[in-house]
Amino acid sequence: MQIVMSTPIMPLATAVWLVDSTSLTFQQIADFCDIHVLEVQAIADGQAAIGIKGVDPVLLGQLSKDELTRCEKDHSASLAKPELSRSTRATAKPKITRQDKIRAVCWLVRNCPIAGDGEICKLVSTTKATINSIRDGTHPALHDIKPASPVQLGICSQKDLDKLPRLAPDLSVA
Repeated sequence: MQIVMSTPIMPLATAVWLVDSTSLTFQQIADFCDIHVLEVQAIADGQAAIGIKGVDPVLLGQLSKDELTRCEKDHSASLAKPELSRSTRATAKPKITRQDKIRAVCWLVRNCPIAGDGEICKLVSTTKATINSIRDGTHPALHDIKPASPVQLGICSQKDLDKLPRLAPDLSVA
């Protein structure tokens, strides 16, 4: 099992508790919670995180009492970030069905008409036969398909989609 350094589960609530319950500096709290030092100062001044109940990172196992005591004594020291095992992190990808791929291809054929079959194949992980049957209207499930963006379906990122050619360049001059 691999250990991964992370931020506290609820950074603002953790910052509220650390401001209220410890003698740590604003910079130490900001570094530990991955928030800006001015946000920590605003929490201390009562201008931010209003109504957020503080959460004790020691009780949640994100920080040891010894580490907290050490950093309260030495204001130049940094708090150790919480350690989470990779298995506890959310790493599951959404399940992509065949229907989702068909919906994505329909959307791409409609919105990126000059994109090549090879480009769509790579983006959606489908076959050229599927793309051609959707382009020529012979796909058996075509009348039941509701086109959807491959980004919304979790098939690709917006960055990958933006690489596809969308429309022919506009050669007209106004």
